[in-house]
Amino acid sequence: MRTIRIGAGAGFADDRVAPAVQLAEHGDLDYLVFECLAERTIALAQLDRLRDPAAGFNEWLRERMAAVLPACARRGTKIVTNMGAANPLAAARATAEVARKVGRPGLRIAAVTGDDVLGLVETDENTVSANAYLGCEPVVAALAAGADVVITGRIADPSLFLAPLVHEFGWQDWHRLGQGTCLGHLLECAGQVTGGYFADPGHKDVPNLAHLGFPLAEAAEDGAFVVTKVPGSGGEVTTRTCTEQLLYEVHDPAAYVQADVVADFSNVQLTPDGFDRVRVTGATGRQRPDRLKVSVGYLDGFLGEGEISYAGPNAVARGRLAIDILRERLAPTELRCDLIGVDAVHRGAYRKSVEPQEVRVRVAGRAATLAGARRIGREVSALWLNGPAGGAGATRRAEQVVAIRSTFVPRDQVRPRLSFVEA
Repeated sequence: MRTIRIGAGAGFADDRVAPAVQLAEHGDLDYLVFECLAERTIALAQLDRLRDPAAGFNEWLRERMAAVLPACARRGTKIVTNMGAANPLAAARATAEVARKVGRPGLRIAAVTGDDVLGLVETDENTVSANAYLGCEPVVAALAAGADVVITGRIADPSLFLAPLVHEFGWQDWHRLGQGTCLGHLLECAGQVTGGYFADPGHKDVPNLAHLGFPLAEAAEDGAFVVTKVPGSGGEVTTRTCTEQLLYEVHDPAAYVQADVVADFSNVQLTPDGFDRVRVTGATGRQRPDRLKVSVGYLDGFLGEGEISYAGPNAVARGRLAIDILRERLAPTELRCDLIGVDAVHRGAYRKSVEPQEVRVRVAGRAATLAGARRIGREVSALWLNGPAGGAGATRRAEQVVAIRSTFVPRDQVRPRLSFVEA
């Protein structure tokens, strides 16, 4: 039975580049996928584009493309990525420039647009973006038109991986689309499924995390697939790592709603298939929803933040006193005050019997103006000389807040478009 090999070159915007190069050079891939958009990423990219019409795509796109294009072009590996963010066409042009510089002219680069649906949702003066989660269809069309590199904006994460499967195998039924979505979900976060997010020393030990390898899938035409990685790379692929990733961000395993299909993972079977190999079967799916999810980015005031450290005997008491001072001086500002090392995560669960010898005060607050946000960090810095004793390492920052809300639009109102750039 015919199979193809798909690798995950990135799981988020700032992911490492070296594992993608390893996959490109040694993974024997048909496709290399870079998934680089979180919820707020595209809204922040839209702000960049408003400042510079040639910007708005992933800041590491050029570095990633320069690193992998030579091997991918040499081996015939096609690249699919959402690094286009708010400006896929500019990202395609930048990729063409990189291809020429690394001696790979002639590559056909497709930009997928149409996810920007700002005109289809309710907005106000603070709205900066509205992007629908596209499915795999425009990427499939780009591959059918001969694209060597496909660059999108907002697209459902698993759809980046599903598109090569649909293109290669001609899948159209919900069952196969559910299986392909399962593959995409397992690979979309890259190093998470090879042991990165799984690792917990002494409980779940993972070898060679400093050189963590990213995953690839050997996918068969019948929908079954094997998750593995490049031999000798760090990390591990086991039924345990795959189980954690399978459940990651899935509210209902029997109804994982995506743009292409409502996937059902409730009967998935994970079976060892050799060293660092897990065979995945049992996923299915049913008819896709009539609406597409939309992430709307909007400006939501300003965030001010300051931090300062206390160490030595009585550090916890001095840190708590610093917080009391800041609460009084910054009232009535809405604040979050943390004593890192004591209760920043497990709030209220501090046990005095294990009092730390060093803590860090962090105070963050919302403000209507940038000046109001800057005052928060300034008050933290003032603790250096105004007490309590022994404060050091103060830092401060202030920035505009870009928040996200979700809504839906009818599928038939969203019209993806393809543009081609020749390298």
